[in-house]
Amino acid sequence: MANKFRDISEKEELQELEELVEMEKPAPVTKPFKPGKKGVLAKGLSKIFGGAFLSDDRATQHIPFILFLAFIAILYIANGYYADDKIREVNKVSNQIKELRTEFISTKSDLMFISKQSQVAAAVDTLGLKEPVVAPMKIEMDSVRSVATESKE
Repeated sequence: MANKFRDISEKEELQELEELVEMEKPAPVTKPFKPGKKGVLAKGLSKIFGGAFLSDDRATQHIPFILFLAFIAILYIANGYYADDKIREVNKVSNQIKELRTEFISTKSDLMFISKQSQVAAAVDTLGLKEPVVAPMKIEMDSVRSVATESKE
């Protein structure tokens, strides 16, 4: 591969040939990219979603465990619904307690107002009863026993 217009020595010609041979060497063979090996979890999930686990002989061995897990899952869901219902019930009862408390307080205040002496006197006045002007007298006894013995004689 010498140039027609210049003179090349044999050493230079050999070097050029070696460079051309090195260029023409095939590139090292690289393996095509393969995805890494699937993990245990990935294989299991692909079997489950693909339905391949149903055709496996070992699947029949695991049916009781799978049913047990399904039963536990159903219980878990039912427990959640039960808890939600109880929370709603507790909220309803607490609202009722608040309403009853306010009713109790208003009734108690009405009773206190009605039982004042002036209100009682006004209510009894319509019946024809009047408030006594003289203070009440206190009756005193010496002893209960002496009264009982006197009444027997």
